[in-house]
Amino acid sequence: MGNIFAGHTNSYHGFTFEQALQGISAAGFEYAELTAVKGWTEHLTSDMSDAELDEAKSLMAKYGIKAISLSGHCNLFDEQRLDDFRKNIELAAKMGCKYIVTSTGEAHFGEEEAMNDDILVENIKSLLPALEKSDIILVMELHGVYCKGEDMARITRAVGSPLVGVNYDTANVEFYSGISCIDDIKTCVDQVKYVHLKDSHGGKGVWNFPGTGNGKLPLKEFMEYMDSNNYAGPYSIEIEYTEDYCMRDKDQPGDIDVADKEMADAWKYLNSLGRV
Repeated sequence: MGNIFAGHTNSYHGFTFEQALQGISAAGFEYAELTAVKGWTEHLTSDMSDAELDEAKSLMAKYGIKAISLSGHCNLFDEQRLDDFRKNIELAAKMGCKYIVTSTGEAHFGEEEAMNDDILVENIKSLLPALEKSDIILVMELHGVYCKGEDMARITRAVGSPLVGVNYDTANVEFYSGISCIDDIKTCVDQVKYVHLKDSHGGKGVWNFPGTGNGKLPLKEFMEYMDSNNYAGPYSIEIEYTEDYCMRDKDQPGDIDVADKEMADAWKYLNSLGRV
């Protein structure tokens, strides 16, 4: 299908932006999902000056990386965070991204969400002028209480805009709901515009997300199903390791080698399938 495969810089949480680009490039990827998540992975921020953004672009050019998307998670139930998200949309446009990724709530350390479709749909619709102005597609990630395909597709269908779709995270659906991606995807495939091709060693609540192909999820079958439904959007490779490794400071000898190996393994897996 000619899908773009990108390395997600959030796979290098705790490392510098340059370390992320270097590892993604060395693995073989030419595209990246950039990360600007406040209080989590701040490789980029919406308050960076033009000079700082030019420096980031120079680093990308140095490693032969092009941006396909920006991870800019904000709590879309929070009126104040909607303005932050509008700034992230502008940031995505400045970095040459086609997509911006968010979950419904904060990606990490946020307050507990509760399902409220009406508020969520209304708030997303309020973002449409900013998306139209920047020619950016918003993709909503399966996460938290909106963790199943049918939940997120219900929202994107209600919004009813070609600028809003689902970011299907193959591991999050099982982590939060216990349902396999290969079963769940059938409830929402028509709404999917973007995929986090994340692997897992499986099980509800089990934080163990190795490099794509190093886990137990049926990702080959998942991509074949997407092919059969004419999915032409990107796949972003997100790796979140074990909870201990992901959450702690990356200050131990060999830490960067762990991240680089998992990213390289993901490329090798995709290459073995003839995907890259």
